[in-house]
Amino acid sequence: MTLIGYARVSTEDQTPLPQSEALQSAGCAEIFEEHASGGNRARPVLARVIERVQSGDTLVVVRIDRLARSLSHLLEVIERLEAKGAFFRSLQDPIDTASPQGKFTLQVLGAAAEFERALIRERTKAGLASARAKGRVGGNPGLRAKDPAALRKVRMARQDGYMERLNETAQDWVPHVRRLRPDMAWEDLLRIINGPLPPDRHWSQSRLLRAVKAYVRDGLLPDAVLGRAGRRETDDRLPAIVAAIKGSDPEITLQAICDRLESMRERTPRGRTSWQPSSVKMLLERAEKLGLL
Repeated sequence: MTLIGYARVSTEDQTPLPQSEALQSAGCAEIFEEHASGGNRARPVLARVIERVQSGDTLVVVRIDRLARSLSHLLEVIERLEAKGAFFRSLQDPIDTASPQGKFTLQVLGAAAEFERALIRERTKAGLASARAKGRVGGNPGLRAKDPAALRKVRMARQDGYMERLNETAQDWVPHVRRLRPDMAWEDLLRIINGPLPPDRHWSQSRLLRAVKAYVRDGLLPDAVLGRAGRRETDDRLPAIVAAIKGSDPEITLQAICDRLESMRERTPRGRTSWQPSSVKMLLERAEKLGLL
């Protein structure tokens, strides 16, 4: 199990050194530092930390507010860690999701968050009903008047919201894009990304391209990933796919690669749908000869 530390301060003139020292004393093997507002969920360093975390690892912070300023954001990050088989620990708060007590605290926090959301919904409904009774029209006056400044503000807010949603799924696709593009065609890359994901989280090619372009625009991925994929010989395609799966998880077993290929509905070299470890081993050997590993 690896302890991975995350330290955050709000402004450039603040120093994360005290947090980093506390995280180092707690046994963190790696420590990531970020200068960003706690209210901003679209934090590049935090996105990289969550991408870096693997099954069995623990993300450690000094205090909860260093990770999230809202309960909903905190629960969202912890949910993403749990989906990867990882844990969360706060040194100065009673939260350690690897322990029964920490899980209980998390359940209490989750119940409190749901109660808070219910109260907000009720207050919003009551406020809207009161405004309608007084003859007030809802909505933004600037938008109704098609004011350019108001429209630009809405577009920026939508863009921020889109990037925030992308950051929530970055661990599913960013590592593959960074490692495999432009050497691999988008169609094959898409199948590798969707292979381990449940159907409700599958990506379409157009959605993936839009996400990649947004990350390139913000400097989170290099321009090269959008380059044109070179033509690959038919005999090289399967070795490239197997090498990509192996590269994303060097410890993966031959049987696990078989399962992944079958979930991708990839046919074996002889046209069958049932994969055998011996076939995967042969393709890995060919991939190594081709310089793909």
